[in-house]
Amino acid sequence: MPLFNTSDGLKLHYSDSGKGLPLLCLAGLTRDSRDFRYFAPHAAQYRMITLDARGRGQSDYDADFMNYNVLREAQDVLEFLNYLGLGQAAILGTSRGGLVAMALAATAKDRLSAVILNDVGPEIPAGGIARIMEYVGRRPAAQTYDQAAQTLAALMAPAFPGVPPLRWREEAEAFYDETTDGLALRYDPRLRDALLAQAEAGPPPDLWPLFLALEGVPCGVIRGANSDILNAETYAAMRRRLPALKTAEIADRGHVPFLDEPPALALIDSVLEQTK
Repeated sequence: MPLFNTSDGLKLHYSDSGKGLPLLCLAGLTRDSRDFRYFAPHAAQYRMITLDARGRGQSDYDADFMNYNVLREAQDVLEFLNYLGLGQAAILGTSRGGLVAMALAATAKDRLSAVILNDVGPEIPAGGIARIMEYVGRRPAAQTYDQAAQTLAALMAPAFPGVPPLRWREEAEAFYDETTDGLALRYDPRLRDALLAQAEAGPPPDLWPLFLALEGVPCGVIRGANSDILNAETYAAMRRRLPALKTAEIADRGHVPFLDEPPALALIDSVLEQTK
């Protein structure tokens, strides 16, 4: 299992396959490299690299949960790029991974050849945050993958109409490990403690300067048309404030698009074409 050591002693799991433009895929808040399993069959022309953030997937958990923050995770990415010997890479960032990409645009812009944000922007509605806090850090009531798939299908149907049951089964298998004691999380549950502590520390920082730091970098944003994390107002404001931004809105998708939808794939290729 390929691992790299961070400067503070954690081992982070990664994958690295293919040839071509290096494309580093950064997953959502509680997710890991599996986030990109639907995109991978369409990425043969790229050197596709994934990284499980600290405390997620097959990476080490951090003894100090306060290190589960965007700036520390951005530092991990820079150290990882150095480890791979990459001066630059494109980033495909889903949700939290997109926030990390924006942080890198503000702190290490020269390391970015392109950035694609998957359903995230510089403003996150309170309703979307509340929905996330309902589940983050908590083991599901479902005891099996089949039960979890049924729950996911029922909960997600309004935002993801028409998604077949098999896809929700695949999602359940990506979210959880099935054990004799029920389903277990594939991330450190103390991630919840980090989010609560950060909320108690004061109002969230203004992320617009991080987003605007993408100016001059080939970039794009994918939005699920039913998303409660990247709403229509923020999406429109992003387009106004960064006119070169390429955009794609995916019908019948909430947070987050799966990244095998044709408009999403076309957007990714269009942005990465600009790096040539």
